[in-house]
Amino acid sequence: MSDVFSLMDEWGPERVVCVSDTRTGMKGVLVIDNTARGMGKGGMRMSPTVTVTEVARLARVMTYKWAGVDLFYGGAKAGIVADPASPDKEAILRAFVRALSKEIPHEYVVGLDMGLTERDAAIVQDELGDRGAAVGTPHALGGMPYDELGVTGFGVAEVTDAAAQEIGLPLKGARVVVQGFGAVGHAAARRLDELGATVVAISTVRGGLHDPNGLDVARLLKLRAEAGDDLIREYGAGTFLDPGAELRVPAEIVIPAALQDVIDEETAARLETRIVVEGANLPTTPGARRVLADRGITVVPDFVANAGGVVAAGFAMDARYSAFRPEPEAVFATVAAKLRENTSTVLAEAARRGATTHEAAVALAQHRVRTAMELKGRMALTA
Repeated sequence: MSDVFSLMDEWGPERVVCVSDTRTGMKGVLVIDNTARGMGKGGMRMSPTVTVTEVARLARVMTYKWAGVDLFYGGAKAGIVADPASPDKEAILRAFVRALSKEIPHEYVVGLDMGLTERDAAIVQDELGDRGAAVGTPHALGGMPYDELGVTGFGVAEVTDAAAQEIGLPLKGARVVVQGFGAVGHAAARRLDELGATVVAISTVRGGLHDPNGLDVARLLKLRAEAGDDLIREYGAGTFLDPGAELRVPAEIVIPAALQDVIDEETAARLETRIVVEGANLPTTPGARRVLADRGITVVPDFVANAGGVVAAGFAMDARYSAFRPEPEAVFATVAAKLRENTSTVLAEAARRGATTHEAAVALAQHRVRTAMELKGRMALTA
């Protein structure tokens, strides 16, 4: 395991809290990265492979994501080392949040990430006896189920359209590859299909599916609801692909919406595309980003592209103790407006600076965080 001190720099993390429980076998970590602009807010994930370093990296992404959309919360992330398919999932989840009852919800509010559902958010509220402990709860409990609504994927599609306009690529008829047909990927594909793009390849953990003439997105969505990841096998048309091969399908737009670090330098050198929109967190390595920039491929960074979820979380945070549900129409409208504007700003700034889009986006977010830190006396004033 990495030395926790090696994770710390001028921005954070401010706190790293590791917890465990002998009875359930629970092990987990909460990383509060930077609270200069507000309390810690970010998703919680459950996976057998969760590490402290991984959660710290994701907490930093949340710091930049909140600052990038100019909303006033700080970066944080939590992770539980467990299989979300385990029959003991609920007991493990309850043990984790109980162990963090001093931090939740006073310093950190739980959101949803990989391996957790709207019902799990409800379990968090129940275990701590506090409606404000988690967001993303079911509609029946007055929550904003933004994964269920597909808010993040909707935002990814809006960003894709904005990026295409910036480089003069008509979205109508443009070929799109969506790696990962989960909560983000399926909603992005649905919205892109509505906008006239042609989804030519998708993937799940079961493999990929390709049709150069376009996949039937409506049928894929129906099969996802019925068969989950096995929709790849149930579709009954197109060409089956091994996992990862979908990234090598020729297309104008590639959307990695699955796991982190899936596009390395070698993969970046082989992509046949004009735009990469990072639907997942950290899907490209630093070396890959430079390769893509050198090849003239436009990249929309993760904390710009998938920030629809944090915009929705901002609405949900306001409504935690309210008798009224947030209005989805207002959420979708704000997501579209903020993310499109940010995309244009970041692409223009990258061109002006001669930098990668990640470098430009990070510089923008860091400027906003630094300003808050300086105003609060957490950092010496710059000249």
